Amino acid sequence: MNLPHIISELVKAQNDFDSAAYANCFAEHAVVFDEGKTHNGKAEIESWIDKANKEYHATMEPVDYDEKENMLSSKTSGNFPGSPIVLKYHFELSEGYIQSLKVTS
Repeated sequence: MNLPHIISELVKAQNDFDSAAYANCFAEHAVVFDEGKTHNGKAEIESWIDKANKEYHATMEPVDYDEKENMLSSKTSGNFPGSPIVLKYHFELSEGYIQSLKVTS
């Protein structure tokens, strides 16, 4: 699968449970929408993913990428009800960074 470099880096950071590397995939003022909550800016994104990593220990296995929609479908497995589940990661990319990410099921 031919993923944009920054999305490949995000998947690697998630699977390594590296919250700092995960946050570094985002622009300074990026926004993440997940589980009904909004996380603004790199510091808040790093705090959110660090907590999620500790709670869910989730890994990502990309299964499809829609280039037109910048949407990654990923089999996500971890310590949460319904695991594994295919989640959709909707990206807005700019200047080599993620500007926004919305996670849906």
